[in-house]
Amino acid sequence: MDLRQFAALVAIADHGSFSGAAAALHTVQSNISGHIKRLERELGVELVDRRTGQLTEEGQVVEARARAVQAELESVASDLAALRQEVTGSVRLGMISTTGRWLVPLLLDHLAATHPGVRLVTTEATSSALGVLLATGGLDCGVVNLPLNNPDLRLRPLFDEDIVLLVARDHPLATSSSLNLKDLAGVELILPAPHTGFREELDEAARNAGITLRSRADIDGLRLLSFLTLRGFGPALLPATTVADVPPSYVALGVGGLPLRHVGIALRKRGKPSAPTRALIELLENVISTYVSAHNHLHQADISTARGAAPPPLLAP
Repeated sequence: MDLRQFAALVAIADHGSFSGAAAALHTVQSNISGHIKRLERELGVELVDRRTGQLTEEGQVVEARARAVQAELESVASDLAALRQEVTGSVRLGMISTTGRWLVPLLLDHLAATHPGVRLVTTEATSSALGVLLATGGLDCGVVNLPLNNPDLRLRPLFDEDIVLLVARDHPLATSSSLNLKDLAGVELILPAPHTGFREELDEAARNAGITLRSRADIDGLRLLSFLTLRGFGPALLPATTVADVPPSYVALGVGGLPLRHVGIALRKRGKPSAPTRALIELLENVISTYVSAHNHLHQADISTARGAAPPPLLAP
């Protein structure tokens, strides 16, 4: 196996065909075909379905490892530059959309001032999707909802956030002077998908209040969830930063008994983060600390009590 074979396989996965991979790697299609044939012969499996241009199941396994190898190699030059006090290179940062809308602009401003040689490459997705990308080497680090059940990741809390009820002003709940979770019994809500950590915490809080949250629709993605609420499909329980700019016909209400939403940073357990990744994580934690202290609906994460015992240091070897 060699790096050109890995690069060819990853390019086919990204571009969906041998010709697309050749164009992306500035070579001819016969070279891509040759690399894949030699890799398949060495491994004894078919990696690419020639009829569709898509990776086989075996090909997807090899692709994940190939991406991890590429990430480690890219880190070599960055780490050597760091020894000369020059932090340079790219960082692939995954971000949940509701946090990314205010955090990414802050990171870009601070990177320009403190680490101008670091280039930020962001991917927006749900926490579950980001977890897969992190574990397979497609991302260097990610900002995700906690808890995130993935044994291949190292997690650390970043901040906690109030959860509010987003509801139309003409809804009966909108006129309540104070709300409690029990007031939501029987109310049809647009809720997060059942397999997400956010939904699990909402359901647990509801059980503790002696009710069951009633779902009109289960949505994996808070941006789409809030969009549906604003289109009149029903109230929703959302992080406070999600509803910072709602139209006058809607209101965000506090609800007693709701848990805090936990947001954290995630890294792959295997391998050492590159110098640019380590610099970004340090900057990220500093930016979060300053931003959280200036906003009432955000709170510093209690690392000693968040979901159990304190986690090990994020950048521990």
